Amino acid sequence: MERIEHRACFEGWQDVYRHQSATLGCSMNFAIYLPPQAAHGPVPVLYWLSGLTCTEQNFISKAGAQRYAAEHGIAIVAPDTSPRGDDVADDAAYDLGKGAGFYLNATQAPWAAHYRMHDYVAEELPALIEAHFPVTSARAISGHSMGGHGALTLALRNPGRYRSVSAFSPIVAPSQVPWGEKAFTAYLGPDQAAWQAWDAVALMANVAERLPLRVEQGVGDEFLEKQLRPELLQAACDAVGYPLQLNLQPGYDHSYYFIASFIGEHVAWHAQYLHA
Repeated sequence: MERIEHRACFEGWQDVYRHQSATLGCSMNFAIYLPPQAAHGPVPVLYWLSGLTCTEQNFISKAGAQRYAAEHGIAIVAPDTSPRGDDVADDAAYDLGKGAGFYLNATQAPWAAHYRMHDYVAEELPALIEAHFPVTSARAISGHSMGGHGALTLALRNPGRYRSVSAFSPIVAPSQVPWGEKAFTAYLGPDQAAWQAWDAVALMANVAERLPLRVEQGVGDEFLEKQLRPELLQAACDAVGYPLQLNLQPGYDHSYYFIASFIGEHVAWHAQYLHA
């Protein structure tokens, strides 16, 4: 593991590391913010999953989350969004291939060889973080858009692994919207029954635990009606009595201006569970 960035930030450190991932079969970058409290003892971790076209850089440079992580004594880990490298399959489109891993385990060629982002985020990355950094095993997870989909499905598929889950503008029902239909067909094949294991709305029907769940959605989001459809998640939660905090924010779009406006509230919200 090699540290490739090291920057002082709100009395803590914003670092980026590169390591060889056995799960993905390629070299991967991840960002980690260690708050000042980490100098005195282990701190809990909030995992952040970014959206389409992003790398580990977007969140750490645009969201302004470090200020709040320092205030609440929380580390933030932000992995890349997909496997990378010359040997990794790709597509010319922005919504498939590199930068569009969808946080699942692909089963179809040529994607299956490397696209196993679910196992990387759920297992390999936290094992690496907890072995090498001053953190506890208390974890929360959040994300944006495709990463919001990832946060929801990782939390729902892995009971006991996280203490809370939140999302900004998530793709809540990828089986029912164009972004998800395209990615799932490529990564998982045409059998839509296989898609349900990676769809938060479908997973909600058999949910094993009731984590604190918060979703922030801009009403001015250009993708709201066609790609995001938070009303489907609300209906799925209502059907099983799952407590969902869905905040519809007038005027806000899909950008990092939206994330930066509410990330402080989300970090504080996760902190109450991470420090419990």
